Amino acid sequence: MRTHETRSGQFDTTWLAEHLEQERRQANILSEIREAIFGAQDGLTSVLAIVSTVGGATGQPFAVLVAGFAAMVGGIFSMAAGEYMSSKSQREIFEAQIASEAVEVDERPGEAQAEVAFMLQREGLSPESARRVAREVATSKQVLLKTMVEKELGLSVDDDANVLRGALVMGVAYGLGGLVPLLPYFFLNVHTAVYVSVSLAAVTLFGMGAVKSRWTGRGWLISGLEIFAVGAFAGIAGYFFGTLLPAALGVAGVVGG
Repeated sequence: MRTHETRSGQFDTTWLAEHLEQERRQANILSEIREAIFGAQDGLTSVLAIVSTVGGATGQPFAVLVAGFAAMVGGIFSMAAGEYMSSKSQREIFEAQIASEAVEVDERPGEAQAEVAFMLQREGLSPESARRVAREVATSKQVLLKTMVEKELGLSVDDDANVLRGALVMGVAYGLGGLVPLLPYFFLNVHTAVYVSVSLAAVTLFGMGAVKSRWTGRGWLISGLEIFAVGAFAGIAGYFFGTLLPAALGVAGVVGG
């Protein structure tokens, strides 16, 4: 903003530091929102497909609830553990790559400087400007390392992502999403609950897609319909799979009768 710019064209350093920190916090929040949406969407569609299948095959509310809760609880731990191990392994790989770049900066600074100049030139600077900037960057090994890591590997030396928090967000979101298609089976008979479950899940998915558009920049209607279609397909396919397959195998009514 102009109010933070001095007459000499420079910006207040305190404001710049606070502004950059705020943008970093927003990026971390958006990352957690992405995990929450993914977890809730996965939990909802996975449980929806299972309860629709079991409901269509058996017609028994107890069987539906047992299958739904088993899928939901198993999914919570599976998704949380998977997110934790995936993020942890990814970070360990990144740290190994950063360590390799640190060795290059320490032992072969000339090579590192040349690589920075080449990358800057490839991004649009003239060869002379790229070499001049690379020379300035190379006056500090820490700055040279961060530049190498960010431009060559697309990583951040100061990445402070909390893998445990990410796993918790994923697991909780999966559980909350899984509850949505399961709720109607507590209050309605199975044949009615199937349709209510699919409808409730579809509305929830549409809402998630619409809300997601706030951060993606896409139209809320298209974003909502996209996720809605995925959930509707999962529920409808599950129901018909549970009703048509037993009939095709000649076992219709055996389980539910």
